[in-house]
Amino acid sequence: MIGAAQIMHSRIIQFTSIVAASLSAGCALGPNYKSPVVAAPAKFRDQKGSVSPASLADLPWWKVFKDSALQELIAQALRNNYDLRIAITRIEQARAQQIQARAAFFPQLGYQASAQRGRGPGTVIPPTSTPDTTLNVGGTSVTIPGTSTPSTEVRGTTANSFTAQGVASWEMDLWGRIRRSNEAALAQLLATEEAQRGVVQSLVAQVAQVYFQLRELDEELEIAKAAKLSFGQSLDLFTKQQKGGIASDLEVARATAAMANAAAAIPQIERQITATENQLSILLGCNPGPIKRGTSLLGQQMPPRVPAGIPSDLLIRRPDIRQAEQQVVAANAEVGVAVTNFFPTLDLTAAAGAVSPKLFQLTSGKWDVWSIGGALNGPIFQGGRLVGQYKEAKARWEETRLTYQRTALNAFSEVANALTAREKYAQARTQQETQVSALQQSVKLATDRYTIGISTYYEILEAQQQLFPAEQALAQTRLNQVLAVVDLYRALGGGWSEVKDTTRAAK
Repeated sequence: MIGAAQIMHSRIIQFTSIVAASLSAGCALGPNYKSPVVAAPAKFRDQKGSVSPASLADLPWWKVFKDSALQELIAQALRNNYDLRIAITRIEQARAQQIQARAAFFPQLGYQASAQRGRGPGTVIPPTSTPDTTLNVGGTSVTIPGTSTPSTEVRGTTANSFTAQGVASWEMDLWGRIRRSNEAALAQLLATEEAQRGVVQSLVAQVAQVYFQLRELDEELEIAKAAKLSFGQSLDLFTKQQKGGIASDLEVARATAAMANAAAAIPQIERQITATENQLSILLGCNPGPIKRGTSLLGQQMPPRVPAGIPSDLLIRRPDIRQAEQQVVAANAEVGVAVTNFFPTLDLTAAAGAVSPKLFQLTSGKWDVWSIGGALNGPIFQGGRLVGQYKEAKARWEETRLTYQRTALNAFSEVANALTAREKYAQARTQQETQVSALQQSVKLATDRYTIGISTYYEILEAQQQLFPAEQALAQTRLNQVLAVVDLYRALGGGWSEVKDTTRAAK
């Protein structure tokens, strides 16, 4: 049987729900969000040709980096990298915080129950007495003696008490404090999601960069071994001619020193290779060890065209810019929360239950204890605390706005730098390839001339000593040219198009 209190309680909940829906549709105090103005350039510096919406960043990473070994490494990093897994846990934390903020929209329902057993204090009945009574009977006085009763102690009774009630409370969001708080929490959640996308983007670029550095070191090692072999052949030639009385001890000594110098570079490069492999292992989320190789640095197939796209597209493509904007959204909402703190809050409470000396009677349907009320709380004098909170919120919003604009400006600069670097490294590579080809021909000619006796050993050593560093410089330029494409891809916001799939894989 449902009592009248239960019916009343049900109607109260229905009423508060209707009011909540009505208020949630209203306006919230505080500034509504407007995206900060960013003065995007019409085109990137050193951007060639007409500006087109097409961008290198539109390609997924496996179409930019076509080396199968590199693709396997990137996929492994997206599954196991610790920075990415940490970023995912931060998303879960922000999502839980947003759920907590959203819960304030609804009435909070709870219950209370208690059971007690006790005995009250005893009662003492005071003593009573009646005086002697004298009667005159037939002229004779007869005395009737009085009576007395001693005090009596009555012990207290033992009793049980059981209480059960449901409690409902709800803060009416008159000024939008809860709505602004929920808006801020949602923006923080979106910001952490953008941060996670930024980790994915950075991780793809880092794995590619370190892998290409490793392949360049492999090339340097081959150059060093070839240089050692070349100097060794010269040493053999001088040694044979020394035995024949043609070459001097000076020639043999210089050739020995040159070969030793080339040989000394080999263990240094091998040390760098090991350190680079260990660095790549950390990105992969595994213990240090050898790294599988694929295509050589010279054989890497990079996109033939690298369009930069429209500069303003960076604002919606790069995760760091999107994250910075969500921080502005959150700070803007916090300003609204600070404004609502100047206004009173209205809390509604309701309770319905029963009190009984017997436990089974609590379920009889006779809920005869209920209450309903409201409380209005508002500030009068806070000593400047609320004003300070508002000014702090405004200053934080200004900070996030400037950070957003600075992030966008840095993005434009990074793209411009990458475009310039790619073009200039391509020009340098052309000249260095010509230099290396000429020095290789010089070594061959000097050796032939020395063999037939029309030149000195200085020509051979000089040509060889120029060729070795020139080949190393060419390898470094080839690396820089590839890294410029990686930097451009990252700067344009590419590398996280499959962020949802990689997130599941990382879990």
